[in-house]
Amino acid sequence: MTQLAILRHGHTDWNRAGRIQGRTDIALDPEARAQLAALRLPAPWGDADLVASPLVRAVETARLVADRAPETTQALMEMDWGQWEGKRGVDLKADPASGFRDIEDWGWGYTPPGGESPADLRARLIPWAEGLRRDTVAVCHIGVMRVLLAHAMGWDFSGPAPFQVKRNRLYILQITPDGWRAANEQIRLEERP
Repeated sequence: MTQLAILRHGHTDWNRAGRIQGRTDIALDPEARAQLAALRLPAPWGDADLVASPLVRAVETARLVADRAPETTQALMEMDWGQWEGKRGVDLKADPASGFRDIEDWGWGYTPPGGESPADLRARLIPWAEGLRRDTVAVCHIGVMRVLLAHAMGWDFSGPAPFQVKRNRLYILQITPDGWRAANEQIRLEERP
């Protein structure tokens, strides 16, 4: 069995403004940097392999909590939101013509205009994750985490999500030849002494 611990990157100015980032390369904001610098990966995760999305907000988060540079992989790149990148979800939702929907109404095939569906994300994430040979911490994005958790829990992006993605927590996925399982509890990052 291989364990994959997934961690969402820290806040950016766009997160706080409710703007959709997708693949737009936005750095952490100063408050997030300070908060993450005071945290670290708990044992035994500090010794696990460390990978991150190549986007700067994920790489910065990994460096701050692990005290080392991560390996990066395109597989962990955030979902491509196409024409909706940079826009605010609340504004898109207010416009019935936009086609924007809440996550519980997506289904695997929901695709933003010119973007990528959860199924597209899953097609690149599952082979990568199943190729891991050691326990690994992956610093990534909420879209990536939603797809990995949905796959492990058998959720099809229809109805209420069986999870809530929060920051500064490791979500543990156990990957075996017989399938995937998500641990029931998340592990909080530790405060530095």
